Amino acid sequence: MRALLFDTFGTLFDWRTSLIDALGAFGERRGVACDWPALVDAWRGAYVPSMDRVRRGEIAWRNLDALHAESLDALAERFDLTLSPEDRAWIVGRWHELEPWPDVRPALERLRDTHRLAPLSNGGVALLVDLARHADLRFDTIMSAETFRHYKPDPETYLGAAALFGCAPHEAMLVAAHNDDLLAAASHGLRTAFVPRTSEYGPHQDRDFSADDGIDVAVRDLVELADALQRA
Repeated sequence: MRALLFDTFGTLFDWRTSLIDALGAFGERRGVACDWPALVDAWRGAYVPSMDRVRRGEIAWRNLDALHAESLDALAERFDLTLSPEDRAWIVGRWHELEPWPDVRPALERLRDTHRLAPLSNGGVALLVDLARHADLRFDTIMSAETFRHYKPDPETYLGAAALFGCAPHEAMLVAAHNDDLLAAASHGLRTAFVPRTSEYGPHQDRDFSADDGIDVAVRDLVELADALQRA
């Protein structure tokens, strides 16, 4: 195995806490009252349906920033928020400054000694570059749905990422906190590692507490993954 590909939102970055903190601070500064946790949860809830519209060909390709902006417009009306264009752009930009889980940086530093590393995310290239710079994470390259013009779980994302690293599918491993992502990758020949993020969705988490059957490796965190791969 030569390459490790990492799901990003939820696996590497704590999107929910990061967004709630950022939007809560925005509300305090601007005197804007809103149920920010509910808005963040609803925004994340729009994530897969918005991408599915692209995958089904209902709307033309657009990157995740554009989809997030469209979803935010609908949510602003639902939550009775009046946002200027500048507010809208700033809020969408908070996805570019999420905080990583504590184990991420030390584990990636170890893993890059022995493997090629890249995020494999539905986030756009600029978004992923900004996240890596914000969190001081060192990857060998960026693998984005935008690169392939396909959102996961389309096969073009998994197979395209392995190919860009010069790997056969079985020489690449997807690391993720989401069983559906991992099983999709496995169906196209990639190896898989499950890392639980049991607080990703806060009190609403109802899945992905443990690895499903058919996943190659299950670890407690990315540091344990580094231990396991260095022993292999």
